[in-house]
Amino acid sequence: MQVAVLAGSLGLAATSLSAEDRSDWPDSFSVGTASQGGTYFVYGAGWANMVAEALGIPGGTEVTGGPVQNAALVQTGDLDMGMVTMGPAFDALNGNSALAPGLQHDQIRAIFPMYKTGFHAIALTSSGITSFADIPDGAVVGVGPAGGTPGTYWPRILEGMGKNVEFRNGGAADLAGQLQDGLIDVYTWAGGLPYPAFSQLDAQTNVTYFGFTPEEQAAVIGSQPVSEFTIPAGTYPSLEEDQLSVSMWNFAIANASLPDSFVYEVVDTVMSNNPKMLEIHKAAVETLPENFDKNTFLPWHPGAAKWFRENGFDIPAELAD
Repeated sequence: MQVAVLAGSLGLAATSLSAEDRSDWPDSFSVGTASQGGTYFVYGAGWANMVAEALGIPGGTEVTGGPVQNAALVQTGDLDMGMVTMGPAFDALNGNSALAPGLQHDQIRAIFPMYKTGFHAIALTSSGITSFADIPDGAVVGVGPAGGTPGTYWPRILEGMGKNVEFRNGGAADLAGQLQDGLIDVYTWAGGLPYPAFSQLDAQTNVTYFGFTPEEQAAVIGSQPVSEFTIPAGTYPSLEEDQLSVSMWNFAIANASLPDSFVYEVVDTVMSNNPKMLEIHKAAVETLPENFDKNTFLPWHPGAAKWFRENGFDIPAELAD
């Protein structure tokens, strides 16, 4: 599903590039996001629209299964740009993509840091589930789309905790509806804070959020490519206490063949306009150039590397394309 993004007029485009400089630019661009109702969908549509307006080029966002599919579609050139969490990106780069096993994703390039993805879990208060220990055998757990970050890592996490449950894939809004209708017992997700579908559930029904114990958190960090994280009290109206969680960084990526000057301007548009990014989603509080160093393995697109270096950020030589 493609969502159109209207470009601003060339006369209003916030770029100093001449027509000659644009000669190899694409006529339009596409950005892979994830399911409707999730952070990727909101955040991705927002920055794609910013870029379209600033550069005067039509663009659109594509609803996808999330990071694993985005990496594959950017690799093949079916998408120009996309968004990934760094766990699936690492797997893809090394030929271990769950969607395209054996295909080394050697055409994906980092362009800018986004934010940390926090791992969430929620249940209806009426279920009595207030912790992972409370999840009974045979419970149905929503884990997001196949190929997305939650759909990839929550099954690994819960199986590592010894949980004998049924995993159900689905989009953000779909799983929210299934939780309300009693078709799933627990809804797990991974996304930027606050996660839109959880905010909507919080407004519509009585829900209980639950995080890890210190022991559970340590075990997950020891077995998965995640870091220590805390979901702050107040992230959602009914979340009254901090919750221990884990997180994974997100980066925007581009196909290596995109023109350097085009990618440079995309990066400049996003990295130079954090207040506007914050209007799109609160998770953009971390969409800052100084977080470039959270990428430790993915090659940078030359256009992105040029922008960061010109602005005082030292892209390692081994990651420069």
